[in-house]
Amino acid sequence: MERKIRVVMAKLGLDIHWRGVYLVSQFLKDSGMDVIYLGNKFPEDIVEAAVDEDADIIGLSTLGGAHMSLGPKVVQLLKDKGIEHIKVFMGGVMAPKDALLLEQEHGVEKVYLPDTPMQVIVDGIKATVALQDTVA
Repeated sequence: MERKIRVVMAKLGLDIHWRGVYLVSQFLKDSGMDVIYLGNKFPEDIVEAAVDEDADIIGLSTLGGAHMSLGPKVVQLLKDKGIEHIKVFMGGVMAPKDALLLEQEHGVEKVYLPDTPMQVIVDGIKATVALQDTVA
């Protein structure tokens, strides 16, 4: 039997745009994942919740412009605690160049921009967790 993937989902900082993260959270649940939705949180609270919930993935949603500061901070806090096996995925509205920087220079596993099909997000999470499970 395949184990359930545990995903902690949060809005970064004070961003009030909740519809996208809610829809993605629901789709992940419908795809068989355990999803813990935190609402609006700052990096320290997100990482603490991911540890408490034994998460495989942290999903961050951003539309408020704090993605280049708060997203990398989540990744850094995971590194500082020695728990880089918890991978960070982000989604939201941002410049494509910012998405590339987050992935290539700031340790975010994958950034999904608007209009990404939900199945692509599910498949990306499943592939990442499957790879982590084979390494562990």
